[in-house]
Formats: sequence, C-alpha cells, structure tokens
Amino acid sequence: MGSRCAEFFSEIDKLRAELLKKVQVISDCQRVEKEISPGEILNRIENVILGIVTSLSRDEAPVLALPDRSNWDNISFDSSIGLQMNLGSSVTTVRSDCPMSVDKFAQIMKIFMVIYKLVQSNSYATKRDIYYNDTQLFGSQRNVDIIVDDISCMLKVPRRSLHVLATSKGLISGDLCYMEADGTRIDCRSSTVVSAVSSNIAGIRNIVSSAKFVLIVEKDATFQRLLDDNFCTKLSPCIMITGKGVPDVNSRLMVRKLWDTLHIPIFALVDADPHGIEIMCIYKYGSLSMSFEAHSLTVPSVMWLGLLPSDLQRLRVPEDALIPLTKRDESKLISLLQRPYSASQPDWQKEMEMMQRSKVKAEIQSLAAIAPDFLTNIYLPNKLRYGGWV
Repeated sequence: MGSRCAEFFSEIDKLRAELLKKVQVISDCQRVEKEISPGEILNRIENVILGIVTSLSRDEAPVLALPDRSNWDNISFDSSIGLQMNLGSSVTTVRSDCPMSVDKFAQIMKIFMVIYKLVQSNSYATKRDIYYNDTQLFGSQRNVDIIVDDISCMLKVPRRSLHVLATSKGLISGDLCYMEADGTRIDCRSSTVVSAVSSNIAGIRNIVSSAKFVLIVEKDATFQRLLDDNFCTKLSPCIMITGKGVPDVNSRLMVRKLWDTLHIPIFALVDADPHGIEIMCIYKYGSLSMSFEAHSLTVPSVMWLGLLPSDLQRLRVPEDALIPLTKRDESKLISLLQRPYSASQPDWQKEMEMMQRSKVKAEIQSLAAIAPDFLTNIYLPNKLRYGGWV
C-alpha cells in the first residue's frame, strides 16, 4: 500500500522539489514585508488630515489623490510576484468642491475616522459594520468596499492592518487543522467537514497538515460534488478550497497562507472557458484592482490542472456537452492573451489559442457526459498521478 501511494504521488513530489528550489531563491531576494506598526498607520492618516486642514487654512478646497487601481499603465509584472502597482502611479482626484465627487469625499473622510478609531483602540470591524454605521451616507455596500481598498492603497497599508475585516465566502476541507485568532480550533480532516475560510487569515496559527497538494476549485457546485464523492479521502492527503467563483481577498490570503506554511504544490481546477482561466490567474498572479497587495495575495506557483481545452479533444468530450464561445468570451480571451503574464506561460498561451481556434468552451461538469464518476475516479486521479498539469 505504501509503495503504491508513493508511486501515485511521485510526479507531485517531483514538482514540489522543483518549487522548493525556487522558493529558496525568492526568499533570499524578496518577499520581505515589514509589518507596519499601529502608530505608523495613525501617523499616515494624520498626515492626510493635516493636508486637508492646511488646504482649508488657505481657503482652498481640499483634494484627495487616490492611486488609480483600474489603469493597466500603472502595473508591472514580475514572474515571482505577479501583477504589482508601480511606484509613482497615476492618481484620480476626489475634490470636496465638485458636485460629482463631494459625496465620495465625505464617505472617504468618514471611513478614515472609523479606521483611526479601530486602530487606536486595537479593535476590529467588518466592512458590513462600517456600511451600517451610516447607510444613508454610503448608499451601498459596494461603495464601502471600494473606499476601504482605496484607503489601503493610498496609505500603502494592507487592509487587515487597518483593522477592517470582510466576511469570507470561501470554503475549505481536507487534511488541515489550525487555530483561529480567537482560539477556536478548526479541524477539516473529516470527509464531511467543510469550514468557512477565516475572516482573519493573519491571525491563523498552529497549522498542521500532511497534505501532498492543495486543490483550488473554481465553483462551489464542483467543490460540493468532490466532497460528496469523498475526493479528499480517496486522494488523501490533500486540501481543497473554493472561493465560489471570483475569489474574495480572504480566499486568496488563505491559499497564500497555505503556500507559505506548507510549500506544497497548488493546483487549479476551473472551467475550460475564459472566465475560469481569469479566476485561476487571479489566484496565481493577482488582479488589477488589488495589485498594490500583490506580495501577500499572489501564489505564482499555482499550476493549471484542468479543465484544459486540450483535454476536450484528447478525451473526446461529446459535442453536445460543449458550448460555443460568445463575443464576450472571445474578447475576454484576447484580453487574457495580452496580459503581462501571458508571455511567461507559453503552455497556457497554447491552451488559450486552442480555445480560440475551436471556438468552444466547456464546464467541468461536461466530463459527466463521458461517465457520471469520470471527474473524481478517472480524470483527477490520472492527472495527478501522471503530471497532467501545465
């Protein structure tokens, strides 16, 4: 049994050995992220307020300058980090004397006040708490979410250091135990146990796992199917996590935490469509809007396990299980191929170009057209055993 298990994981073990060599090089050169003290955070907020007071004392309308988090020209790419915001990036201005931006100016000032009090008192609040603090002012939860990230980027302080938390939507299961910040012990090892991803990843400690790999699953439906089929037991030891589509920051932080702690291969299982590929790229290289936190959010070692466009041809997935690409899909595919990181992944480029030529996409569930248990009992075990990732 032991020799069979060793044989099954031999390709994964080889991949881990390769990744560990790269980790040593990277750790010698970078990834040194200095913790910012509460006093320094308060000082940075006070400097912003001082600038506003100074403007008022000169009878000038105060203006806030926010780094532009939606401009690709502000982004550079480093294969060991991902997408990161450049120093001296262009900014957008929020004026206090402009009817178009006066509401946003007031919203930003309110959130600055909340954050200052949280940091000063060493207490925490969720973004939802902040919204309900003054629903009339903020108008929507989305406005709060955007402003909190804008402030984090403006102050060059990770959101968690601002003492603002977000409710997690991700789920995790498998060979994993850890302690939450409040002392709660989380044990995911039972095949029936699914835990919500913590809302305070920085506070997690005492991680214990003998997992050979982590599997990122794009969609909750696929995650639940793998749980129902006892995937974690059959391919034990492993860890599964899903962000239920486009991942929230906590799901991304958790994947990064697992990588930093365990240094085991991390695979992505996503639909063979442009949307799924983009979600995988967010885990691996980060996103445009959160590029200012790339050092703590990205995991460039993520490998694409499936569903590959080449798998559709190789496995002869029935045509009635394939879906024609829409115009929006084709535009997204062109955008992905033009991203700064595409050139560093020639195998991914080939897969995307194959999708372009075939003009079809497929969901992971399409494998059920071959056999109901094909995904769990044949596709994934063979992919993992024989190194079928790119």
